[in-house]
Amino acid sequence: MGIQKDRVRFNVGGKIFDTSATTLANAGRNSLFGAMFDENWDLQSGHSTTEHFIDRNPDYFAVLLDLLRTGELYLPSNMSEKQLYREALFYGILDHVRSAKWGPFDGNRLRLARSVTGRAPGDGTAIRAGPDGGCCVAHGSMVHVYDWMLEVHPPINLDYQRVNDAGWIDPESIVISACERFGTGDGGMGLFSASTGERRYKFHVSHENQVKSYTAGALSFSPDYKLFSSCKGRSNEYGIGVWDQVTGKQIDFFYEPPGWSLGEADKLQWLHGNNCLLVATLFPRKDNCYIGLLDFRDKSMPWSWSDVGAPITDEKRVRDAIAMEESSSVCVVNEYEDLGFMDLRRAAGSVRWSSRSRLMKGKMPDEPCYPKLALHEGQLFSSMNDSISVFCGQDWVLTSRLRRTYGGSICDFSIGGDRLFALHSEENVFDIWETPSPPII
Repeated sequence: MGIQKDRVRFNVGGKIFDTSATTLANAGRNSLFGAMFDENWDLQSGHSTTEHFIDRNPDYFAVLLDLLRTGELYLPSNMSEKQLYREALFYGILDHVRSAKWGPFDGNRLRLARSVTGRAPGDGTAIRAGPDGGCCVAHGSMVHVYDWMLEVHPPINLDYQRVNDAGWIDPESIVISACERFGTGDGGMGLFSASTGERRYKFHVSHENQVKSYTAGALSFSPDYKLFSSCKGRSNEYGIGVWDQVTGKQIDFFYEPPGWSLGEADKLQWLHGNNCLLVATLFPRKDNCYIGLLDFRDKSMPWSWSDVGAPITDEKRVRDAIAMEESSSVCVVNEYEDLGFMDLRRAAGSVRWSSRSRLMKGKMPDEPCYPKLALHEGQLFSSMNDSISVFCGQDWVLTSRLRRTYGGSICDFSIGGDRLFALHSEENVFDIWETPSPPII
């Protein structure tokens, strides 16, 4: 960048600050300071000789200016962290503050940053990380939304309709799926404002040119703005629906084939490289487990697996599944945190189990939760009782374990916005895990 080392003077709330164009350029084009530079990142004429008055708090400006100078964030103990965030938002450098507080996500370097007591009287059922470091927590028919500062927004109330899943379209928009309430026509899915809790529109299911009431279950999203959900209605509306995220219009429906259970799927996962949708219906929702890939282009199922007809024991019962496109495989887990793998390149095959049970330590809780899986940036995560295990490498070796004893078993966890959120079952509390920012050398 052709940045001239010109001095720039600010008068912030009556206090004078002198800095350089180089320091201000660190704030980026989209910041308040970005307008001071031309398209070549040279300081525009007149800005070096003018005193710029800003009617804001000078103490917080000093902290943010040092952040731009050094890349390090130091906030004196007598200053408010939330007020610093508000000031950073005004100057357009909130991302710089976040980057200074915690670094790029790494499961092996995560540290417990904070625990938050929920707002609902009952235990939480699901937690979903937002793209900007916030999250939402479902409790029965309520969804509570937290921004990245963990301040709670107005709740989303579905009027006694049980929430089945939730997902973020962007930092301001949340899709919620819920059970149908017979006799009312309620249920299905809606798009809600994350900041106000208001419903923007509802996603309808049409069958034989008639709008039908339905129960929406597991959710998934694709990069081309498609929304997928498992659906079950009172007629023939069993299967996987597809909607346009932008318009809310239904654009496709994959009807449930005989012998399968798509409408009650526990998990959906869009595979961009395969252009297919992973659908998993698992125990105990059904007595048997069904995992398959759906190709909506020709309404086919190019790969599938089921334990129907196989001798089943608790050690072999699949509790969760996740596809790993880089290795063309599906990873599954049982209730003992044994990992199993299936090859997507084979039309049919068995699960190759890799025992992890001997790694478990401590007493089993009175009310254990079923394990959950997540894959993030080449690392595999598995929840088990009150801990989350991290696996890495081609052989998925256990490399670290996250554990917090308060709150009981982990019933759900989610990764997003460079944070991991873990929701506990026995106490209405969730934990936030962050990667410490790397030291500045």
